[in-house]
Amino acid sequence: MKEVLTNPTAGYYMNRDVFGQTGDFITSPEISQMFGELIAVWLVNEWTKCGRPTPFQIAELGPGRGTLMADILRVFSKFKIAGSDFSVSLVEVSPYLAQVQEKQLGPRQAQEATKLPQGSQHYKQSISFYGSQVRWYNHIADLPRTFTLFLAHEFFDALPIHKLVKVDQGWREVLIDLNREDLTLRFVISRDRTPACLYRLDNESREELEVSPQSLIITQAMAARIHQDGGIGLVIDYGHEGDKTDTFRGFKNHKLHDPLVDPGTADLTADVDFSALKWAATHPRTFEDWKANLTFGTVDQKDFLTRVGINLRLEQLLASCRDEDVALNLKSAHKMLTDPMEMGSKFKFLALYPSVMEKILERYPPPGFF
Repeated sequence: MKEVLTNPTAGYYMNRDVFGQTGDFITSPEISQMFGELIAVWLVNEWTKCGRPTPFQIAELGPGRGTLMADILRVFSKFKIAGSDFSVSLVEVSPYLAQVQEKQLGPRQAQEATKLPQGSQHYKQSISFYGSQVRWYNHIADLPRTFTLFLAHEFFDALPIHKLVKVDQGWREVLIDLNREDLTLRFVISRDRTPACLYRLDNESREELEVSPQSLIITQAMAARIHQDGGIGLVIDYGHEGDKTDTFRGFKNHKLHDPLVDPGTADLTADVDFSALKWAATHPRTFEDWKANLTFGTVDQKDFLTRVGINLRLEQLLASCRDEDVALNLKSAHKMLTDPMEMGSKFKFLALYPSVMEKILERYPPPGFF
């Protein structure tokens, strides 16, 4: 999965725009500005609860086209949050998508790694339309140590998984093998236990499951940063609470696609195990990270957006709209984002906070989750 998606020369994400109607799938920020605007309002509200610390950074993991961040920066400008107060940090491994994000976020050509000061952790930097610094990083570990608003929208679903099944001899891993007769790929079951079989399986009642060690490592890294430097995390993705089994699949041209056919030409994805992310966020890697985080959620996208005010925002946009086609598109986008049969129940929201916020959150719980 990692090789198919992020191989430097032939990886699915590395050399093309895979989003939108002309790509293989569409995301919530691409559907309507309302999605990004409400995420921005939520971030401003929670940052304010923390005392509006400056400087701070917004760090997005896997920013796609940069549409979500563009909407967030526009809202931040409305709240008079100046570019000098915060910076934007984008964790992006695709050179092609980094160029797309650069055009989306700022008027200036980005400064590339060859021109950056020696020792820089980022590989590119630019200035946004609103004056804030925008920097691109390969890994979450490279991000500056400061108060951070973490955002991960449809990021964890693309991280590699191991698939495990319970057989008579115990747990075994599903691997991918080459069928020598016709040179096609096929699934096989490992003869013996693999390292992935050591995952938390003592009390597992399912007969098969998917685990993503990289997701746990990144969540723990985010939790440690939030605990040590201050910050908040918001994870948005399709997933479950540790009850699903076989969700690994491919998408091509907005349709399901056999993940073993023509690897590199289709998106590979698996539902996010939010119970595992919450476990990682609250089980720190070191003693210094102890009691690293509080978690809230998950809640359905419909509930989160409704509680934060998407219906009111739709009314405001419709009231100022003079084009009937635009009005119809707004209503259609609202339905797609909130209808349980569309994205409303498929996508989940999870929030992470430092433990020092416990008393404040008891009095002022995060909107969208209550």
